[in-house]
Amino acid sequence: MFQIGGLIVFCGLLAQTTALLDTLPLPLDQILLLKGTPAQDLSPTDLAGSLTDALSTGLLSEGLLGILENLPLLNILKTKGDTSGGLLGGLLGKVTSVVPLLNKIIDMKITNPQLLELGLVQSPDGHRLYVTIPLGITLNVNTPLAGRLLKLAVKLNITAQVLAVGNEQGKIHLVLGDCTHSPGSLQISLLNGFAPLPLQGLVNSLSGILNQILPELVQGEVCPLVNEVLSQLDVTLVHSIADLLIHGLEFVIKV
Repeated sequence: MFQIGGLIVFCGLLAQTTALLDTLPLPLDQILLLKGTPAQDLSPTDLAGSLTDALSTGLLSEGLLGILENLPLLNILKTKGDTSGGLLGGLLGKVTSVVPLLNKIIDMKITNPQLLELGLVQSPDGHRLYVTIPLGITLNVNTPLAGRLLKLAVKLNITAQVLAVGNEQGKIHLVLGDCTHSPGSLQISLLNGFAPLPLQGLVNSLSGILNQILPELVQGEVCPLVNEVLSQLDVTLVHSIADLLIHGLEFVIKV
C-alpha cells in the first residue's frame, strides 16, 4: 500500500514539472530549428566575405600563382617575329622600337607571385559587383650593365565585374562581365637599393615597356580563370548573393 501511494505522489510531481517546463521559453536556437530556419544564416557582411574568400581559394586552387610565375614575359619582349595579330602580336607591336635595350637583358625570371587581399564593392544600383584582384610578382633581371640582378617589385590590380543572370531553366548563376586591369594600378619599384646612373635609364625604360604590355598580358591569363572559379562556387552562396543582386539590395558594406 505504501508503494502504491509513493508512486501516485511521484506521478503528480512529474506532471507538475512537465507543465512548468512547457511554460518556459525555448532557447533561440531551438526555436529556429523548430521553425525549420537554419541557425547559422549568413548576414550580408558574411556573404561578401564568403564570396571574396571563395574567389581567393578558387583562384589559388586553379593555379593562379603558377600562371603568374610562368608568364612568358622575356620571350614576348625579345620576339622580333610576327606582329600581325593576336594578343602577343599586338603587345609586341608596341615594343619593337626598344629592341636594342631588350638585347641588353640576359635573363628575366618571375618569382614570389602573390595574390593579395581581394576587394569588393557594389554598384550604386546594387545589381553588380566589382571584385578587385591585387597581384604581386618580383622580376629578377639579369643584365651585364648591372653586374648583379635587378629586382623589381611589380603590383597590378585586375578588376572583374560579377553579374547575376538566369538561364531558360530558371537557374541563377553568377557570371563574369567586364574584366580588365585597373587603369594606373601598375606599380614598379626597385627592391635592391638605388640604381647607379648607368642603370637608371635601363630601369626607367624597362618600367615603361612593362607598363605597355604587362597589364594586358596578366589580364588575358587571369580573367578566364575568374570565370572558371565563378562557375564552381557553392550553390547556396551563389543563390543568396544572386537574389540580393537581382533585387538591387545592398549587402557589401562601404568602407
